[in-house]
Amino acid sequence: MRRNKPAVGDVRIKTRVDLRQTSSPPEAGGLSPEPAARLLNAFAKPFSTSVAAARTCYSSEVVTPQDVEKDERSRERRHALADSIYRAGHHTTLQHAEFQFVLENVSRLFIWSFLHSHPFYNSEQVSQRYVPVEPGRLAVPPLPEKPRALFQEIAAQLMTAYERLTELVYPSAAGEYERIFPLRNVREPGWGKMVRRRAQEAARYVLPLATHAHLYHTVSGLTLHRYHRLCLAYDAPLEQRTVVEKMLAEVRALDPLFVDHMEDPLSLEETPEYELFKQFHENRPPSREFLDEFDRSLGGRISKLVDYKVNGEAVLAQAVRSVLGVAQRRLADETAIDAVLDPSRNRYLGGSLNLASHSKLMRALLHMNFTFRRKLSHAADSQDQRHRMTPASRPLLAGHQAVEPDYIVPSLVKETPAALELYGETFEKLWKNLRRLSEMGVKQEFVLYLLPNAVPVRYEESGDLLHYHHKWSKRLCYLAQEEIWRACLDEVAQVKEVAPRVARHLGPPCALRSAAGQRPFCPEGDRFCGVKVWQLPLESYRRLI
Repeated sequence: MRRNKPAVGDVRIKTRVDLRQTSSPPEAGGLSPEPAARLLNAFAKPFSTSVAAARTCYSSEVVTPQDVEKDERSRERRHALADSIYRAGHHTTLQHAEFQFVLENVSRLFIWSFLHSHPFYNSEQVSQRYVPVEPGRLAVPPLPEKPRALFQEIAAQLMTAYERLTELVYPSAAGEYERIFPLRNVREPGWGKMVRRRAQEAARYVLPLATHAHLYHTVSGLTLHRYHRLCLAYDAPLEQRTVVEKMLAEVRALDPLFVDHMEDPLSLEETPEYELFKQFHENRPPSREFLDEFDRSLGGRISKLVDYKVNGEAVLAQAVRSVLGVAQRRLADETAIDAVLDPSRNRYLGGSLNLASHSKLMRALLHMNFTFRRKLSHAADSQDQRHRMTPASRPLLAGHQAVEPDYIVPSLVKETPAALELYGETFEKLWKNLRRLSEMGVKQEFVLYLLPNAVPVRYEESGDLLHYHHKWSKRLCYLAQEEIWRACLDEVAQVKEVAPRVARHLGPPCALRSAAGQRPFCPEGDRFCGVKVWQLPLESYRRLI
């Protein structure tokens, strides 16, 4: 039973969180198989550590966790201070405690919508690009018998299509691979494995968002508080609540006090997203009006520059002068820009370790900003969102769900007629079955799990040049995911139009290392793409795999 809603401005701190009663499940039962969360590593005393950090701010000596729990008076003071600083919004102390979880049987929908939708985490998850997906490895929501049978039938059809597409596009991938590497025989197991990875990367676009992943996921105590508070929000509240409860159960076993001081979760109905979604979408059939309007605004691009600082280059140049304490007459704009962006002058750019945020000179790049409007498949965007310092306002997925098929086609599928035909047939059938599920009364939350990796994600993204520079260098590499690579190519081409003195220094790692005289030019070793990209202008970049 939920407690009364607090008055405006009141922050309720639980004296005890009952993980079994934080909210009633959206439906009887849970996901099958159940998600799993295991705490692998953590601070020994996260609650006392956070309070000790707070007390150290006002102490002539460092206060230790042992100091804040040494006797009854200290423990009383610890609780009072924890509540006080939390209510005041002084939450950085909670970041001193870190928790490393292993998560299993979690869906791609959950990871994209919840775990990776913010910048305050670190994850390493199994890749669908390199690891074949096994049949049956997916989350099945709690449904009555007939809808559940249809759900599983649809998922099985998508898995069959995935396996068939892998075989259909393999010859196209093999042909392109042998064109690039004429001395490599793809019939040899080693090279054949590399080609198969390219084939399954394209085929995975038909896999449903319900497909499982396993991962390491590390967060601070503050992020864990936020997870708990928002675990019932869109897009996958049942799975979000389930996983967060399991994470907190693991933390409770380590340090009950850390969990006891968390706020209640907000119900879905208390979130502003709920009210607005209900206003615009409840009792209305899905419409393509927004989707068509958005797509027209792209003008045929994957990513369109929609805003930037018109004086960006001048501001960047002045920021370089300000860092160095040099007058304009002594350091012209173009020379200042070259000083920070030309790898032959800035040796940081030729290394593997990204030092930009720690460099006084390179922090001048923070003052140039760009906003792009983008359309990527869910598969591509799930990778792209890992660039946490170029944040985006990603959508409520339910608000983008079209009645008719809506999907992205990877290049390998386009290049293979039989694969393209199967691809289209698969999605025609899928969307018909999605409508059937909705007509059977299945909640939209659960229908989303069967959307394919190919479904487009439309949104705006903004960032500064410092972090875009890092993203573009990594994603202009020919080994990068194809859609993200094309989006970055789009973006750099548009930056060239508005900031040519900056754009001439943008490129993949091999181009930067070549300009810096750093050998080998390609840092990927035996993963070398086979193309001397460092010798090509951006206008000549072409790739199929």
